[in-house]
Amino acid sequence: MAPYVRRKSKLAVNGNEVADDMAGLKFQSKLSGSSKLQNLWLAPDPSKRWGEIFFLVYTPFWLTLCLGIVVPYRLYEKFTELEYLVLGLVSVLPSFLLPFILVGKGDVSKHWYDRYWAKAQLWIMIFSYVGNYFWTHYFFTVLGASYTFPSWRMNNVPHTTFLVAHACFLFYHITSNITLRRLRHAISELPSFIQFVVQAFWIFALSYFIAFLETFAIANFPYYDFVDRAAMYKVGSLFYAIYFFVSFPMFIRLDEKPNDPWNLSRTSIDALGAAMLVTIMLDLWRLFLGPIVEIPKSIPYKECLAYGLPWMS
Repeated sequence: MAPYVRRKSKLAVNGNEVADDMAGLKFQSKLSGSSKLQNLWLAPDPSKRWGEIFFLVYTPFWLTLCLGIVVPYRLYEKFTELEYLVLGLVSVLPSFLLPFILVGKGDVSKHWYDRYWAKAQLWIMIFSYVGNYFWTHYFFTVLGASYTFPSWRMNNVPHTTFLVAHACFLFYHITSNITLRRLRHAISELPSFIQFVVQAFWIFALSYFIAFLETFAIANFPYYDFVDRAAMYKVGSLFYAIYFFVSFPMFIRLDEKPNDPWNLSRTSIDALGAAMLVTIMLDLWRLFLGPIVEIPKSIPYKECLAYGLPWMS
């Protein structure tokens, strides 16, 4: 009877760990087959598993704040530079602070800088910063976009977009991780070349879908405008999706193998490499395909040329 008791206790402990990792989603089962099924979606590393679930659970907070309250109730009409900045800070800061308080079981014995959530935040912070500081100017000069709301700016890009984009990119990349991981399990028995093609198609489709959905979701915010919104939906979404063609397959590599943990240095170098590759691809579009619409020589366009992208002048 003793071995049976020990086994039952072990199963109970594992069940509790899974319940904690799901953070209240109540997705647990007494069947061992169900536990195996969960791992097809979730990361094998406990720290990464907790981090991904935390970012998913956190998403409805900032998403409801921005798209469920501020935009539909047109609160932005009364916003000044300060209110826009506060909105960005409120959207993103809790995602940095809460993991210090709500420590996952897989992170208890780790220094904060060895935990997945910290490395994921750093990767997205670098990638998102480069995206806002540099790539926003491609939106101005290639896609015909413009920001007209009052804001304090860096390199002619509103501070608010730096902050909100960080929260958005976290959600996009965690979603990519979970779906791409499940897809890899589903096609693991196929030939390597077929696996590559299927994954490439999924990354392309998910990237385009997310790029289109973001553009469509903020259509009711009048101070982020385009010369031709229809062209932005169809072709501009493909341009925007280039970000994710590169970043989705690179980001999932972070701590994906439990026996190969990354440090902050490796994380930073990887994010910078991804950002450089996206920059090259965007600039090749600018040089060989050009703007998707006729860009008027408007103030945003002229200001863009006057700021920190000398290769565009």
